[in-house]
Amino acid sequence: MTFRTIRDHSALKWLYPGMHIKRWLVLLLFGIALMGLGIAYILKEAYLQAPLPGAFYYLTLQFMPRWMRGVLFITLSLSTVGIALYKLNESLLYAFVRPDSRDQSMAEVIYNKRFLSRGPRVVAIGGGTGLSTLLRGLKVYTSNLTAIVTVADDGGSTGRLRQEFGVVAPGDLRQCIAALAESEPLMSKLFQYRFSEGNGLEGHSFGNLFIVAMSEVTGNFEAAIHEASRVLNVRGTILPSTLEDVTLSARTHEDEFVHGEHNISERGGRIKELYLNPPDAEAHPDAVRAVLDADIIVIGPGSLYTSVLPNLLVEGLQKALFQTSATKVFVCNVATQHGETDGFGVAEHIEAIERHTGSDLIDAVVANCNIVPELPEAWHSSAVQVSNDALTGYPGVRLVQADVVAEENRYRHDPSKLAATIMRLYDSKDTSSNESRRPAPEEPAVLVTR
Repeated sequence: MTFRTIRDHSALKWLYPGMHIKRWLVLLLFGIALMGLGIAYILKEAYLQAPLPGAFYYLTLQFMPRWMRGVLFITLSLSTVGIALYKLNESLLYAFVRPDSRDQSMAEVIYNKRFLSRGPRVVAIGGGTGLSTLLRGLKVYTSNLTAIVTVADDGGSTGRLRQEFGVVAPGDLRQCIAALAESEPLMSKLFQYRFSEGNGLEGHSFGNLFIVAMSEVTGNFEAAIHEASRVLNVRGTILPSTLEDVTLSARTHEDEFVHGEHNISERGGRIKELYLNPPDAEAHPDAVRAVLDADIIVIGPGSLYTSVLPNLLVEGLQKALFQTSATKVFVCNVATQHGETDGFGVAEHIEAIERHTGSDLIDAVVANCNIVPELPEAWHSSAVQVSNDALTGYPGVRLVQADVVAEENRYRHDPSKLAATIMRLYDSKDTSSNESRRPAPEEPAVLVTR
């Protein structure tokens, strides 16, 4: 057993700084020692004054040296006290902090809750699978997470529910809830479950139906998201970028207008300009507050025109991004998206963002450096290329290259790799955060080229 294995053992986490355990353990031992001292005085008096049978010679271990008896009793005392305390705490906390017995000890659960609550305030902006992937990685480092999610989706189950119930698009919010739920593997499967048959149910996602039903029970959509997050013990806060019924529109380079997020994704063709209708949609006030209070803001990954930019087009949110003092990081996709970003490199992604929001919005860009020559032809996609002079036209933007791609699917990011890179970038800005965040088992090396 190596020193690192011993150091990281869950039992030793009770003694880690900030657990608020050691001080009470010392006080408990001091109290037990005082009680033992009192009992020892009484027993000594009885032993010296009262006539005792000969068997007490063996019962009191007089055949052993006194120092050996002392060590034996101290060892037995510490062992019994330790076991009793552990089991007592486990019983008392079982109803409030219930760990998965297959994966975590009680010490690990309490350690996570205490230290994650001291993590940096991270705001993630986006939608779709890209945002949920990022959140799965970031929740290992901090519980001070706020996900600001696009509500422009109008396809599939989400589109049908928007038309029938007049609710805010629940699809991307559903994916974030599944990603941040404490019982994430099961909740992810349940929330992402899609009915394959049934009159009126076919094609619907269970998570979408759950959110809509919750909005009917609570009376409004905002309360529905809050209560769904509470019921599922979500780590962090999930907010729509706006509570208004918005529609996404685009103008292509052929001057053709396309309306609806679903139609934009399917239409294909290079997008010249993106619009939000109504253009003056009011930003969610809590989302604006989260941006202004954040330590670091992560934009993307996700579909550039249908997941990332719709959030940045909300005027109040855009203004807050320019006003905040937080570091704003754009996570560039690892591969192009057919119909939206064909042939795009890192510079083209930045150019599209600044064309719709204005210059100097982004402080840093995270780009994948683990690039393979070709992706499967069926994907109709290619790896997003990055070079040392990729951001020559953006002198204020810092380029960070790192291996953030998922080996099993090179079209997507790896949650652990991406989150570790983001946190290392944050630490390079504020070294004091080293004390408050939990170290990852293996963090990928980051190559900063600008």
